[in-house]
Amino acid sequence: MEREFMEYDVVIVGAGPAGLSAAIRLKQLADAGGKELSVCILEKGSEVGGHILSGAVIDPIALDELLPDWKELGAPLLTPVTENEHWIMKEKGKICMPHFMLPPLMSNTGNYIISLGNLCRWLGEQAENMGVEIFPGFAGADILYHEDGSVKGVLTGDMGVAADGSEKDTYMPGMELHGKYTFIAEGVRGSIAKVLIEKFNLRDGKEPQTYGIGIKELWEVKPENHKQGMVIHTQGWPLDKATVGGGFIYHLEDNQVAIGFVVGLDYSNPYLSPFDEMQRFKNHPSIRPTLEGGRRISYGARAINEGGFQSIPKLTFPGGALIGCSAGFVNVPRIKGSHNAMKTGMMAAEAAFNKITAEGQGKDELTEYPALFEASWVYTDLYRVRNAKPSIHKFGAFLGTLYAGFDMWVNNLGLGFLLPWTFSHEEDHKCLKLARDSAPIDYPKPDGVITFDKLSSVFLSNTNHEENQPCHLRLKDDAVPVNVNYTLYAGPEARFCPAGVYEFIVDKNGENPALQINAQNCVHCKTCDIKDPTQNINWTVPEGGGGPNYPNM
Repeated sequence: MEREFMEYDVVIVGAGPAGLSAAIRLKQLADAGGKELSVCILEKGSEVGGHILSGAVIDPIALDELLPDWKELGAPLLTPVTENEHWIMKEKGKICMPHFMLPPLMSNTGNYIISLGNLCRWLGEQAENMGVEIFPGFAGADILYHEDGSVKGVLTGDMGVAADGSEKDTYMPGMELHGKYTFIAEGVRGSIAKVLIEKFNLRDGKEPQTYGIGIKELWEVKPENHKQGMVIHTQGWPLDKATVGGGFIYHLEDNQVAIGFVVGLDYSNPYLSPFDEMQRFKNHPSIRPTLEGGRRISYGARAINEGGFQSIPKLTFPGGALIGCSAGFVNVPRIKGSHNAMKTGMMAAEAAFNKITAEGQGKDELTEYPALFEASWVYTDLYRVRNAKPSIHKFGAFLGTLYAGFDMWVNNLGLGFLLPWTFSHEEDHKCLKLARDSAPIDYPKPDGVITFDKLSSVFLSNTNHEENQPCHLRLKDDAVPVNVNYTLYAGPEARFCPAGVYEFIVDKNGENPALQINAQNCVHCKTCDIKDPTQNINWTVPEGGGGPNYPNM
């Protein structure tokens, strides 16, 4: 098919912290050097920030470098952290860890509680003011290559295709966007990044990426229950000792509280439901009183990179680079990655600008980018915590936490040479035990006041997809969900999905199960693509503009 195309110096897929920071940095460099540089960003959400979900407490170190006058420009960093607590949870009580016992890197002094979606909306405005072209509602669906195999750009998804593959009256073919360099900034487990990592063997010699699933709710609470600037992190209950994870409670401005729960996707019990663990978490006697009398105003879920330093793939390929969470720069014990994502976007931008202005073309690899990374504070930030998450997986919750704390203290004191080793990872989907070797979990029914079901939660995420379109959740083998997942693992996709997308339907006798995929519920968290035990589910982009539309998340 002959398609329309547009040419740019740099094409960026994803208007998150990394992609927007890269675009801004490119324009800054061009303006400073008196050069003309064309930059565009594709964003699959209906608006910039619509698909962005994070806790979020942000370290402003990267923003200070990118836009030093961000306060004067009106950046939405409104709530500095004033108090910081870490709770070890028991079923009926808690132990509050003395702050002096925590490694200094876990301090939140100087950080801000924010809506990352709102920060991205603001960054988008700054980028557009500099001349960056942003196309919300257009998903990067496929990769374009030059004849020599280097990346030429991306293809946006076709619009107006019916579920049976036919063209509707609204059909509009996708457009080709060609770039001298293409930056992939899709976020965690991006569909394009996944293809590029495999095609160019970017994970050779690296550990596999591992993930967590974060469930988040935004509440408006009673003024007497609100402590603006308070940050609370938890570990322990309701998870068992074999499962990694924890909760967060962040008190923003305007009596709003962000509350969430993260479960490491290396969990082993197929009966575990991250969504229901979050609901149990809210019922803890130390947490429920904060929410009582309040109202839940938003909900969302997103996978989180947890592999850390040893899971970062090769960052470049001929014609482009992986930036931000497409590569995985989250500092797991700090529960922060936005500052690293922004900085990696800036470093890739500097490498691309130097290459383009020196040579005028972009088929070569951006070798300066990984060199800049290795010399940066991002590298240091991740290297000193590289064993924190895998030690808990390796030694269990109690001993692993003790080791992780010791390891981080030693590294923080500049004695990391005493612990030079780096632990390995196991892919999350390989960690699931058979149902016959696992204990079912009895989750309490939601009360509709503090705890809720999945469907009412998805409603609050403003998720919407054009119903008459091909299913973007594709099965490699239609027989696997019943013959393998349901038979051997008790159908874990019905539980690990936080949006009720996967549902096993049985007949009136409780027999003849069949998998029903409610794709319109999908909040684009990517958990199914990660945790499916046979890797039979392939998450692809739906029609552009579909999915959640998170306000203030």
